[in-house]
Amino acid sequence: MTDPAPDPADLVAAVPGLARYLRPATLLHPYAAPPGADLPLADPPGSRIGGPALWPVGEPWPHCTARHPEEEDGFPRREPGLPAPATALVPLARIRAQDAPHLPWPAATDLLQVLWCPNDHDDIQGERYYYGPAVELHWQRAAELAPATPPAPRHSAEPYLPQPCALRPEQVLDLPDRDELPGELARAVAEFAERQGLEYERDHGRADGWKLGGWPSWHCTDLIPVDCRCGARMTLLLTVESGDDPGLSMGRHGELHVFVCPVDLAHPVGLDIQG
Repeated sequence: MTDPAPDPADLVAAVPGLARYLRPATLLHPYAAPPGADLPLADPPGSRIGGPALWPVGEPWPHCTARHPEEEDGFPRREPGLPAPATALVPLARIRAQDAPHLPWPAATDLLQVLWCPNDHDDIQGERYYYGPAVELHWQRAAELAPATPPAPRHSAEPYLPQPCALRPEQVLDLPDRDELPGELARAVAEFAERQGLEYERDHGRADGWKLGGWPSWHCTDLIPVDCRCGARMTLLLTVESGDDPGLSMGRHGELHVFVCPVDLAHPVGLDIQG
């Protein structure tokens, strides 16, 4: 029998100044489930990864027109200025508000659909050193959506096609990596963890796995602040983890972070892969 994970509240109570770094998060705990496992559709529809799509009746399904480097390997480059052939986005996740109430839900919305282009991109505006899928967020009202059959993507990378999964959402409180903390506070949390016979990074810092909200991991790089084009420091919205369920691979079995602007959710998302 394994010992229960340390409660972040104990660390917060013991280390003055740490409380303001505590963030709510939802661990998603995906598990394989066939596409029809949540039918008939709940009201609002259940949260899941991959699987059935929902979309406003009469609205076109989103497509990506960006360049996909691996698709062009062995073929002549397009002339500068010519758009890339469009490829349909695929549903990555849909999240209902009741499963993650701490997210910055726009007024009158109760469903978030995360779509992505299942290809690598190296020219997403504002992203330094990024090489991975392009991501779109759609904050919607479930009552205005209907089951949809998106077109198949014209081109896709196998590691970016999610297998259908249902979720077991778990509400937690999340603490950051030490890199996110000022020096004196980082030393204090490390010393407290050591007195418990623990390591802060492994036992107290940011929760691992598919996650909404909370803090990102910087296990492969130093801290890379993700800033919006408006100048605001962006906050973590979603962590996509590599693994068997739902069968995705981010880099070398790492994780993808999707950030949003705290000033305006309509601003482009920020992206980072640790892997």
